[in-house]
Amino acid sequence: MVKKKLTGIIVSDKSQKTVVVKVERIKEHPKYKRRYRVSKKYKAHCESDGYKVGDKIVIEECKPISKDKKWQVVEKLASSEKIIEPAIVDLAPEEEIKEVEKTEETKE
Repeated sequence: MVKKKLTGIIVSDKSQKTVVVKVERIKEHPKYKRRYRVSKKYKAHCESDGYKVGDKIVIEECKPISKDKKWQVVEKLASSEKIIEPAIVDLAPEEEIKEVEKTEETKE
């Protein structure tokens, strides 16, 4: 029997050896023929901690590991690298601050 494979994005990695994967598929309305997205979340077993939120992975059907876990992670297709740029702040010298305060006082 062939095992089912699904591709999805990790939504949560808070549990030990478990990730929650969101799998989206496109469904068509039977009468109006409009296509729309349907998503479902699966809990998948993973031995390593190399998976983070936002990673695109492939999960495969396996024997039940727990009540909710019936899938296991097979491979990582793409990783999410969230680059946080530090805020650039120009610190003005004290003289410029005093000039700004003086101009605000004269406007009032």
